[in-house]
Amino acid sequence: MTLKRQLLAASLLMLVIPWAGLRFVLELDQALRTQATQQLLNQAQRMASAAGAQLPPPGEGRALYAETPAQPVKLDGYGDDWSGYDDTESRLSPAPAQQNTIRWQLAVDDHQLYLLLRVTALTPIAYFDPGQPGQAYEQVRLFWLADGQRRERDIRTPAPGPVVGWSPERLPQPDHQVTGVWQATGSGYQLEIGMPRPASDRFSFSVWRPDPATGRPRQVGGPGTQPSIPRVVARLPALEDSLATSLAPGQTVRVLDRQGWILADRSLAAENHRPDFDSLGPMQIIEQISLNGLRALVRHFQPAPQPLPGSGFRVDPDVLPRQGIVRHAGASPNLMVSIGLPAGQTLILEQSLDQLLTLSSNALGSVITRSTLLIVALMLALLGYASWLSWRITRLQRSVRACIDDDGRVLGTLPATRARDELGELSRQFSQMTDRLQGYTRYLEGFARRLSHELKTPVAVVRSSLENLSEDTDPETQTVYLKRAHQATDRLSQILQGMSEAARLEQSFDQAEKERFDLARVAAEAAAAYQALSPDHRIRYDGPAEGVSVLGSPELMVQLLDKLVDNARDFTPSGRAIVIGVQSRIDGSALTVFNEGPPLPSHLTSEIFSPFVSLRSGTDQGHLGQGLLIVRLIADFHQGSVTARNAPDGRGVIFRIWLPNR
Repeated sequence: MTLKRQLLAASLLMLVIPWAGLRFVLELDQALRTQATQQLLNQAQRMASAAGAQLPPPGEGRALYAETPAQPVKLDGYGDDWSGYDDTESRLSPAPAQQNTIRWQLAVDDHQLYLLLRVTALTPIAYFDPGQPGQAYEQVRLFWLADGQRRERDIRTPAPGPVVGWSPERLPQPDHQVTGVWQATGSGYQLEIGMPRPASDRFSFSVWRPDPATGRPRQVGGPGTQPSIPRVVARLPALEDSLATSLAPGQTVRVLDRQGWILADRSLAAENHRPDFDSLGPMQIIEQISLNGLRALVRHFQPAPQPLPGSGFRVDPDVLPRQGIVRHAGASPNLMVSIGLPAGQTLILEQSLDQLLTLSSNALGSVITRSTLLIVALMLALLGYASWLSWRITRLQRSVRACIDDDGRVLGTLPATRARDELGELSRQFSQMTDRLQGYTRYLEGFARRLSHELKTPVAVVRSSLENLSEDTDPETQTVYLKRAHQATDRLSQILQGMSEAARLEQSFDQAEKERFDLARVAAEAAAAYQALSPDHRIRYDGPAEGVSVLGSPELMVQLLDKLVDNARDFTPSGRAIVIGVQSRIDGSALTVFNEGPPLPSHLTSEIFSPFVSLRSGTDQGHLGQGLLIVRLIADFHQGSVTARNAPDGRGVIFRIWLPNR
């Protein structure tokens, strides 16, 4: 798996945080709904106790529902000031297909009762003819109870226009308390009537039309009076005002009679928590959109709301749930509880779920939304960062591949980088590695050339001596050739021995154990021994007698001094000085060997520590340029460094070994 995919997978795990937050919000929403249901139940019980004294005695028999108009009714024969008249299909009088259709609506206020009636006729309208009162005509009969007596009025008219009620006696008398307007329509007529509200709230009506077959009046619709006059059910403003004082924002209370007719219906609008988007910044708009999405998720996981049975004026109490989430047609779901009242009525109390959603989602919604947005931004940042890292690693891979050919030869170095992170450090380490490999490759190539050069001369001497020996029979001359061959083989043996010594020294580093020793004491004792072995030179120690502690091998350090002093004796004239010095500093210690003699060529100050590099004359067959190589190997083993430079006054050479503190 690539680094980009690994970081993407790791960043996806952070989505557990908003998921856990969503689970917490859902649990909080359930707890709030449980608590709100109990609070609603307690509140409904208190409201039921307060409303019990204001409820009318339960009525029996058939009922007609009358609305409470939002504005005064204007008696003009039109229904434009009646709410929902054109949509009130539930109040169509039942009639067989292809017969007269009656649509009606009742309304009451404190003193008046109003009836709006629309008749759709299949035959022409026959108005009242005063000249022929016995002929059948269109009429509407009104019935009500007053002082325990049944009252009746007929509505008739010779033509569309204002009408009054007529008492059905032998000598009809007009009743100007019952007035209205009769309007003709394209398919029948429409009648709007107003009259004093009956104290008994018992009222009914019937619609009569001439029978086309017999010519006699026939009832075609209306509630009628069989078996008794229906009661008028209407909302109770005093009860509504009393219940409204106990409502909280977002709540609705309803009181139903035994048949489910609404006696009281009041609600208190919820507080508007929606912000003004024009005043929000881009991040706040994103947060609000995310909050709306969170609320939609909460609604999705809530129990499915139960449709509330019934119409806008009646709720079927037989299928009414006791509590739960309900939904009105075209409205948001509500939390509802219902309780029975002593006289058989039902009180319904509802709480808008938007209020609970606001509490539950806003409680942690802002935190979850911001954390989700932050995590998404962080995922994108990690993905971009992974792409950037992948690009850097790919570039480093291409650079490494480009600087090494198929045969493993180092062709160049890696480009420099200024990055301060681990990848930049890795690039620099690769660059140093390729530089060292390139240098080591050059060293091996140079070593092969030097070894070939060193071996070529003795091999040629041996070959020529053997050829001359086979051709010359003079014993003295043969002795000379044999001597030359022996010298050449000795030279070859010394070369192999020097190479083996350096190889054995590198192998001995693996078994060498480092310890703390006093460099000053080792150098002082070695200088005294060298002076005793070489009285022709003035060898002395210059430095502290003791107290220079280093970590390493004292035996290897003595071997290093042997090589440096041996090299110094070869280039120091008799009677001149060789000085071994030790200096101690905070960050390390320095071991120096100075000899009076010829200076080093400037181009050999760094190459002098390579194998087969020697400044001795060609006749000197005892040295192969391996001594200073061993010095460098021992310095590297101690994690130090060795340098060679000419003395400032030009009268000698100084070799310096730096050993860092560890």
